[in-house]
Amino acid sequence: MTNNNNISYLFSKKIDNFFILILDIYRFIIRFFKEIWTSKQDIKELTQQCYESGYKSLFLISTIGFITGIVFCNQTRPYLSNFGALSWMPSIISISIVRALAPIITALIAAGKISSHIASELGSMRITEQIDAMEVSAIKPFNFLVVTRTLASTLMIPILTVYAIVISLFGAFINIHYNENISLNLFIIEIFDSISFFDIGFTMFKSILFGFTIGIVGSYNGFYAKNGTQGVGRSSNISFVVSMLLIFFEELFVLQITKLINNF
Repeated sequence: MTNNNNISYLFSKKIDNFFILILDIYRFIIRFFKEIWTSKQDIKELTQQCYESGYKSLFLISTIGFITGIVFCNQTRPYLSNFGALSWMPSIISISIVRALAPIITALIAAGKISSHIASELGSMRITEQIDAMEVSAIKPFNFLVVTRTLASTLMIPILTVYAIVISLFGAFINIHYNENISLNLFIIEIFDSISFFDIGFTMFKSILFGFTIGIVGSYNGFYAKNGTQGVGRSSNISFVVSMLLIFFEELFVLQITKLINNF
């Protein structure tokens, strides 16, 4: 009987802690939006964070995006060849890259690189009491550290997504040109005939959502890191895992919205 009571107590405590965590995250997000409208942003710090989030991710996104375009062509070609539909390849490739592959790949790379970096950076500042020192010095650490980093990731992920689309399509063109001898002019025409402003709009909407998620998750885990250096590593790892899971949930959510709009 005592064991059952202990299990029930532990279970109810975990539920309470879960809802407390949700409330803390909600307050953190609300505070972020309040700080945007009520506080003046440090443009220099925001520019620096855009550089950290955007420019320093270009090489990784260039490499993975280019390889993705080539590999996806190689995987698609045999199936289209069986149906005698190789002429459809530019259209299928462009739709897949613009609607799904480029946004997801960019967001996952950013979740591993940017979100974990933000969490480890802010976590290190928390355990070394630099954030406490900023508060004593009348500097708003939330605005200076959290808002700038979250805004930077929200701004940079859509730009990186567009860049990833271009690089992936370039890789796809090289593959298709080598195997089907298609011209660049025809390839571009096929791309623009296949995608619409609706596709581009939802891709940008997803990218903004992904960027905000990556920034806010990393900032939250880093800003409230504890338990020393072990806590910093833990917050960095949690930021990556949680960001990745939320990106897939958001992708599913946006996909359902897209289907509903198309049905109307």
